[in-house]
This record gives sequence, structure tokens and C-alpha cells, in this order.
Amino acid sequence: MRSPSKPSGFTLIELMIVVAVVAILLAIALPSYLDYVVRSKIRTAQADLQALAAAVENHRQRTLKFPDTAAGTTDAVKAAFPGWSPASKSADFGFAYSTSSGYTLTATGVGGKLSGCAVSINADNIRGNSGCPSVGDISW
Repeated sequence: MRSPSKPSGFTLIELMIVVAVVAILLAIALPSYLDYVVRSKIRTAQADLQALAAAVENHRQRTLKFPDTAAGTTDAVKAAFPGWSPASKSADFGFAYSTSSGYTLTATGVGGKLSGCAVSINADNIRGNSGCPSVGDISW
């Protein structure tokens, strides 16, 4: 004769407790993670601008003048400086080159939390950012 055995498995209460704990952890961790992602995209755009500034300065060293043609899109900037390739995805930032007072390089956020965020650097190495989300220290 079989002896009655204790049922195995989890009760509904135990599963609900696990779901509640996971939801609480997710509610705490997700905003921090999303801020980290935005901050890293801004840092990547800043690094891309540094690399582009080096390409512009390299052009100046070779020709003794800054390029005099402005480039308003990322593709135009890539065409003007073939040695430069941005690490930022085109869905995150668009890059532009203007010829005002030497040069000004600008990366402008495209969509989402980056919409309206602009980071820039000019020929005098003056760097700026405006309209970027407040996600910690992103000054450079």
C-alpha cells in the first residue's frame, strides 16, 4: 500500500512573493540602467567629436588651412573626412561641421531621451553641451 506523500511544487503565495521581489528589484535597477545607457551614448558622441577634431586638425596640418566647406549631415562629414568614422549609431547622434571662426563640430541627439541634446567642440578646444538629459556628470 502506498503511503500518502507530501505534494511537491510551489504554492501560489510563494510564486506571488517571487514575482513581487523581482518587480521591486526591476523598479529600482531599470531607471539606473537607462540613465547609464543615455550617459554612455553621450560619452560616445563626445569621443567621436574628439576623433573628428583630430581629423580636422590633421587636414589643417597637411593643407595649412581648415576645410572651408560646411557639412550639415553625418554622411557629408564622413565624405569630407574619409579617415573618420563615428562609433555612435546614426540613430543616436547626427554630426555636423561648420566653418565659423575656424570650425565648430556638433553632435545632435536624434530621438528619444537624446532629442535636443547637443555636444560641441570648436577650433579653440571650447567644449559644450546643451539640452542633454540630467543623468549625472556628462561635462567634458
